[in-house]
Amino acid sequence: QTGSVNYPVIDTGNGGSSGQDVGYTAVTSDLYYSGGHLGTLKIPAIGLSTKVYEGTDSSTLAKGAGHFPGTSIWDGNCCIAGHNRGVRDDFGDLHTLEPGDTITWTTKLGTRTYQVVSVEKVLETDTSGTATTSDNRITLFTCVRDQRAYRWCVQAVEC
Repeated sequence: QTGSVNYPVIDTGNGGSSGQDVGYTAVTSDLYYSGGHLGTLKIPAIGLSTKVYEGTDSSTLAKGAGHFPGTSIWDGNCCIAGHNRGVRDDFGDLHTLEPGDTITWTTKLGTRTYQVVSVEKVLETDTSGTATTSDNRITLFTCVRDQRAYRWCVQAVEC
């Protein structure tokens, strides 16, 4: 696959009327490991362990998974994208996850375990998965093979 990969534009709105506290932790220079990555994502159900870098452009995703700039790195909704085929197919089996499967996210801030609550095929233009949240969750995106207008969106909440 060549060319650029489009992921949803970040939706930083929370509706403005909920009054709930929204979790958010910005990426700062002290959160990077010496190798340039922000953390390690592990999903035992699909045998995945990959480093996560800042950004979702092609050069970043060639190294591993990519953290969506503008989304939280820790508290709230942490959004990560990855390729599902080619040289880096880290997220190739993402769509096979099931509710209850676990995801572990380790950064310099600590380690959190999340439990999958949904696996959905969404339109590329659907930004709802990137919205800020009051709970701690991780949202993963990858392309749907041979369906350019869609993305797999997996959401997992801290357990």
